[in-house]
Amino acid sequence: MGSVNASLGKGFILVGFSDWPQLELILFIYVLIFYSLTLFGNTTIIALSQLDIRLHTPMYFFLSHLSFLDLCYTTSTVPQLLINIAAQDHTITYGRCVAQLFSVLALGSTESMLLVVMAFDRYAAVCRPLHYTTIMHPLLCQALAISSWVAGLVNSLIQTGLMMVMPLCRYRLNHFFCEMPVFLKLACKDTAGTEAKMFVARAIILVFPATLILGSYAHIARAVLKVKSTSGRRKAFGTCGSHLLVVSMFYGSTIYTYLQPNDSYSENEGKFVALFYTIVTPMLNPLIYTLRNKDVKGALWKVLGRGTDSR
Repeated sequence: MGSVNASLGKGFILVGFSDWPQLELILFIYVLIFYSLTLFGNTTIIALSQLDIRLHTPMYFFLSHLSFLDLCYTTSTVPQLLINIAAQDHTITYGRCVAQLFSVLALGSTESMLLVVMAFDRYAAVCRPLHYTTIMHPLLCQALAISSWVAGLVNSLIQTGLMMVMPLCRYRLNHFFCEMPVFLKLACKDTAGTEAKMFVARAIILVFPATLILGSYAHIARAVLKVKSTSGRRKAFGTCGSHLLVVSMFYGSTIYTYLQPNDSYSENEGKFVALFYTIVTPMLNPLIYTLRNKDVKGALWKVLGRGTDSR
């Protein structure tokens, strides 16, 4: 395949996990279970946030956006993996590959920005409790959510555009979906210049938000330690600790994948890391945020008709 034009006609072969045929059946079962739990958990969070007035707060507004992002993100990759394993059809057209590449970058970048917004919300709730309702006005919440989506789309447009102009010489993608580090290995020529531009874009969308989040939680930790009530400190640390766990899982896996030099990127390791942030993390997010949350439990029992409050 000598150029992008050739790729347009032939498409690509997604190797997936065919190099480990003994794992494919087990992998299919686990992925299907995790995907089902992801759909159920995140859909439940979105529905409860809309149905119960007690959850009409900035935190659950942003959590609904995070759940929707996780639904879209995992759905953009997992069905393709399940089809490839079950049907042994490892092909994907050029158009579908680019669309998948764009959606994964857009959704991942949006989540990176949204986690910063959620950290700001927690900072306002803990460090500025008397002014929280004034600061986190519904109009500001909507503006912050929209800004996260716009930033994610713009970042994806830039990086996808840079990759689409590269001439491609190979059509074998050693991955289970079209992801940027693996896609770059298909290029016919040296991609150092393109990689440098894309590295800057990735650093801005990953490192800068992560730094802001760590800074906000340093202020939160300092404020919580000043709280005299043990129960108050426990509640604040519980809520913020769950967010930090989500942040650690998301940024840890994505920084490993997207901020290492392309020549040192291991495709086999990358596939298993990708399983974590495309399947495991979206499934765990609803549990992490709501497992010990009385408001969510109360809303669930109310919807199920078993109670009217969280007690």
